[in-house]
Amino acid sequence: MAAAPTLAQGVVPMLSYEDGVAAMDWLVATFGFIERTRMTGPDGRLAHGELETGGGLVMLASPTPDYESPRRHREHCAQARRWSAVPWVIDGVLVYVDRLDAHFERARAAGATVLSGIEDGPPGRRYRAEDLEGHRWFFIERA
Repeated sequence: MAAAPTLAQGVVPMLSYEDGVAAMDWLVATFGFIERTRMTGPDGRLAHGELETGGGLVMLASPTPDYESPRRHREHCAQARRWSAVPWVIDGVLVYVDRLDAHFERARAAGATVLSGIEDGPPGRRYRAEDLEGHRWFFIERA
Protein backbone atom coordinates (compact mmCIF):
# COMPACT_ATOMS: atom_id res chain seq x y z
CA MET A 1 0.00 0.00 0.00
CA ALA A 2 1.34 3.41 -0.98
CA ALA A 3 1.87 5.99 1.72
CA ALA A 4 -0.58 8.87 1.78
CA PRO A 5 0.88 12.10 0.41
CA THR A 6 1.97 14.66 2.95
CA LEU A 7 -0.44 17.57 3.28
CA ALA A 8 0.44 21.08 4.36
CA GLN A 9 -3.22 21.42 5.34
CA GLY A 10 -3.65 20.98 9.09
CA VAL A 11 -7.44 20.51 9.03
CA VAL A 12 -9.34 18.38 6.52
CA PRO A 13 -13.12 18.82 6.18
CA MET A 14 -15.10 15.57 6.10
CA LEU A 15 -18.61 15.83 4.62
CA SER A 16 -21.40 13.27 4.43
CA TYR A 17 -23.65 12.90 1.39
CA GLU A 18 -26.73 10.79 0.77
CA ASP A 19 -25.30 9.95 -2.66
CA GLY A 20 -21.56 10.39 -2.33
CA VAL A 21 -20.81 9.08 -5.81
CA ALA A 22 -23.10 11.66 -7.42
CA ALA A 23 -21.75 14.35 -5.08
CA MET A 24 -18.16 13.67 -6.14
CA ASP A 25 -19.09 13.91 -9.81
CA TRP A 26 -21.08 17.11 -9.19
CA LEU A 27 -18.35 18.79 -7.12
CA VAL A 28 -15.76 18.05 -9.82
CA ALA A 29 -17.99 19.34 -12.63
CA THR A 30 -19.36 22.36 -10.76
CA PHE A 31 -16.60 23.62 -8.48
CA GLY A 32 -13.58 22.25 -10.34
CA PHE A 33 -12.30 19.89 -7.67
CA ILE A 34 -9.91 17.14 -8.73
CA GLU A 35 -10.83 13.60 -7.74
CA ARG A 36 -8.01 11.93 -5.85
CA THR A 37 -9.61 8.83 -4.31
CA ARG A 38 -12.93 7.01 -4.72
CA MET A 39 -13.74 3.86 -2.76
CA THR A 40 -17.17 2.29 -2.98
CA GLY A 41 -18.62 -0.52 -0.91
CA PRO A 42 -20.27 -3.68 -2.23
CA ASP A 43 -23.60 -1.79 -2.25
CA GLY A 44 -22.16 0.92 -4.54
CA ARG A 45 -22.24 3.59 -1.83
CA LEU A 46 -19.25 5.87 -1.40
CA ALA A 47 -17.20 4.52 1.50
CA HIS A 48 -14.47 7.16 1.16
CA GLY A 49 -13.72 9.90 -1.34
CA GLU A 50 -11.08 12.58 -1.58
CA LEU A 51 -11.22 15.76 -3.64
CA GLU A 52 -8.46 18.32 -3.92
CA THR A 53 -8.27 21.90 -5.00
CA GLY A 54 -5.54 24.49 -4.79
CA GLY A 55 -3.49 22.55 -2.26
CA GLY A 56 -6.49 21.62 -0.11
CA LEU A 57 -8.29 18.36 0.49
CA VAL A 58 -11.93 17.54 1.27
CA MET A 59 -13.05 14.04 2.23
CA LEU A 60 -16.57 12.74 1.71
CA ALA A 61 -18.62 9.59 2.12
CA SER A 62 -22.14 8.20 2.39
CA PRO A 63 -22.13 6.95 5.97
CA THR A 64 -25.46 5.11 6.12
CA PRO A 65 -28.75 4.92 4.21
CA ASP A 66 -30.29 6.75 7.19
CA TYR A 67 -28.13 9.86 6.70
CA GLU A 68 -30.09 12.95 5.72
CA SER A 69 -28.50 15.81 3.79
CA PRO A 70 -29.00 19.42 4.90
CA ARG A 71 -31.36 20.02 1.95
CA ARG A 72 -33.55 17.00 2.77
CA HIS A 73 -33.53 17.84 6.48
CA ARG A 74 -34.90 21.33 5.74
CA GLU A 75 -37.87 19.75 3.95
CA HIS A 76 -39.38 18.54 7.23
CA CYS A 77 -37.67 20.66 9.89
CA ALA A 78 -38.97 24.20 10.30
CA GLN A 79 -36.02 25.22 12.49
CA ALA A 80 -33.48 24.08 9.87
CA ARG A 81 -35.43 26.00 7.21
CA ARG A 82 -35.25 29.13 9.38
CA TRP A 83 -31.52 28.95 10.07
CA SER A 84 -30.87 28.23 6.39
CA ALA A 85 -32.87 31.26 5.23
CA VAL A 86 -29.75 33.42 5.43
CA PRO A 87 -27.15 33.42 2.62
CA TRP A 88 -24.30 32.77 5.06
CA VAL A 89 -22.24 29.61 5.23
CA ILE A 90 -23.58 27.41 8.02
CA ASP A 91 -21.31 24.47 8.83
CA GLY A 92 -19.63 24.84 5.47
CA VAL A 93 -16.23 24.88 3.85
CA LEU A 94 -14.07 27.84 2.82
CA VAL A 95 -12.06 27.31 -0.37
CA TYR A 96 -9.43 29.66 -1.78
CA VAL A 97 -9.53 29.84 -5.59
CA ASP A 98 -7.70 31.59 -8.38
CA ARG A 99 -9.80 33.50 -10.93
CA LEU A 100 -12.92 33.93 -8.80
CA ASP A 101 -15.02 35.35 -11.65
CA ALA A 102 -14.45 32.28 -13.83
CA HIS A 103 -15.07 29.98 -10.85
CA PHE A 104 -18.35 31.75 -10.08
CA GLU A 105 -19.56 31.54 -13.69
CA ARG A 106 -18.70 27.85 -13.90
CA ALA A 107 -20.56 27.09 -10.67
CA ARG A 108 -23.62 29.10 -11.71
CA ALA A 109 -23.72 27.55 -15.19
CA ALA A 110 -23.43 24.04 -13.70
CA GLY A 111 -26.42 24.57 -11.41
CA ALA A 112 -24.99 25.47 -8.02
CA THR A 113 -27.43 27.36 -5.83
CA VAL A 114 -25.80 30.78 -5.58
CA LEU A 115 -26.33 32.27 -2.13
CA SER A 116 -24.52 35.53 -2.87
CA GLY A 117 -23.03 37.07 -5.96
CA ILE A 118 -19.42 38.13 -6.01
CA GLU A 119 -18.75 40.57 -3.19
CA ASP A 120 -15.74 42.83 -2.67
CA GLY A 121 -14.22 43.86 0.63
CA PRO A 122 -12.65 42.19 3.64
CA PRO A 123 -11.68 39.41 3.89
CA GLY A 124 -11.43 39.41 0.06
CA ARG A 125 -13.46 38.95 -3.12
CA ARG A 126 -15.83 36.08 -2.50
CA TYR A 127 -19.14 34.36 -3.15
CA ARG A 128 -21.23 31.70 -1.44
CA ALA A 129 -22.97 28.70 -2.96
CA GLU A 130 -24.81 25.58 -1.95
CA ASP A 131 -24.19 22.16 -3.49
CA LEU A 132 -26.71 19.59 -4.70
CA GLU A 133 -27.37 18.26 -1.17
CA GLY A 134 -27.38 21.60 0.64
CA HIS A 135 -23.82 21.85 1.95
CA ARG A 136 -22.60 25.43 1.85
CA TRP A 137 -19.35 26.58 0.30
CA PHE A 138 -17.54 29.91 0.65
CA PHE A 139 -15.18 30.67 -2.23
CA ILE A 140 -12.64 33.44 -1.78
CA GLU A 141 -10.11 34.71 -4.28
CA ARG A 142 -6.53 33.98 -3.38
CA ALA A 143 -4.75 37.31 -2.74
